[in-house]
Amino acid sequence: MAETFDRIFKGGIVVNQDGEGQRDIGVKNGRIAAIGDLSLASAGEVVDCKGLHILPGVIDSQVHFREPGLDHKEDLETGSHAAVMGGVTAVFEMPNTDPLTTTPETLADKVKRGTHRMHCDFAFWVGGTHENAKDVAELERLPGTPGIKVFMGSSTGALLVEDDGGVASILRNTRRRAAFHSEDEMMLRERRDLRVENDPRSHPVWRSAEVAMRCTERLVRIAHETRARIHVLHITTAEEIAFLAKHKDVASCEITPHHLTMAAPECYERLGTYAQMNPPVREAHHRDGLWYGIREGIADVLGSDHAPHTRAEKDKPYPNSPSGMTGVQTLVPLMLDHVNAGKLSLQRFVDLTSAGPQRLFSIANKGRIAVGYDADLTIVDMKRKETIRNEWIASKCGWTPYDGVTVQGWPIGTIVRGKKVMWDGALVESAQGEKVLFSEALPA
Repeated sequence: MAETFDRIFKGGIVVNQDGEGQRDIGVKNGRIAAIGDLSLASAGEVVDCKGLHILPGVIDSQVHFREPGLDHKEDLETGSHAAVMGGVTAVFEMPNTDPLTTTPETLADKVKRGTHRMHCDFAFWVGGTHENAKDVAELERLPGTPGIKVFMGSSTGALLVEDDGGVASILRNTRRRAAFHSEDEMMLRERRDLRVENDPRSHPVWRSAEVAMRCTERLVRIAHETRARIHVLHITTAEEIAFLAKHKDVASCEITPHHLTMAAPECYERLGTYAQMNPPVREAHHRDGLWYGIREGIADVLGSDHAPHTRAEKDKPYPNSPSGMTGVQTLVPLMLDHVNAGKLSLQRFVDLTSAGPQRLFSIANKGRIAVGYDADLTIVDMKRKETIRNEWIASKCGWTPYDGVTVQGWPIGTIVRGKKVMWDGALVESAQGEKVLFSEALPA
């Protein structure tokens, strides 16, 4: 008797840990139930994927969706709408909201807000502070969090732990991998006068490569002293890549698409404050160093650092303009364009966006296409050319720094736990997002 599935994804080129090949994928009850030739099977729906590549669902482990407190810029519904339009099936959202996500209550509130309101699955980082350092071992095991996030340099919001003692007190209590924004706050204060009024080109002069490198050196030293695991977010310098290559025993790292795509000073001359990020986009030789990190396997994950602000906020003269740009919706098309340009392989892209996050953060049931795993799939057309436009952006702020940029490689389908959430540019399912499960924090 022929096997029956809820849905079959038919004839796509599956890209996974064992290479690439044309296969069918059968889904039952939100999980992958079979992979191979399912021509004799039946299903409630058969989705024709001929000519398309089927990737494990893309996981963006750094986004800022601004809710609660800053939801005039973005909220969990609009941010997750942008995610699935760009082929992203799960996101890890950051704690610098208002109130800050630093307690069991504020985490539980976010999980409640996101459940069946977000279009993709989700987890929420808990902010590490001087005040909650003694509690992080309990906080990082709460349902719905990938762990603790610490800001060593000031950025958007009020989270800041700038001193070695404060960082060490957090790391002594962690059992999971803690994530860090690594910029040296003391140096940032000393260098504030290097900011030039109404000239965002001075942003990477103020927040220099040395500011980042010194903080990352401090952080790795503290990690060794406390025997803790760390994850350094949005690496921007060639020096950090070379340094972290020597410390993979304790440190993993993330690179963002905008730091791989843009370079100073051109981006500031063209986009002004819309290219302003923390840490900044730097000169081309730093971008080359990041690509070295991708090519040599030093980089562990890609994250968008999606951090939207309104046009009115970004139009303020530098340095009164806030740092941050949209990115969750453009992560996949930008990086597929880099794949087509020969800068990385499609399998390396999969490693950076699904297998990598699963490996670092011990995600349960996600991160690969395998029987028994959640049927999270990112389905892409590697030949399709599109021009990114502001009008395509689903984020509440409605703009992208890549407006007018033509790319080759485009997300066609976003499948979350077997549900066809986005297909060919349209939402086709109501919001049914649920919290991501982690092996180190499974419910009893």
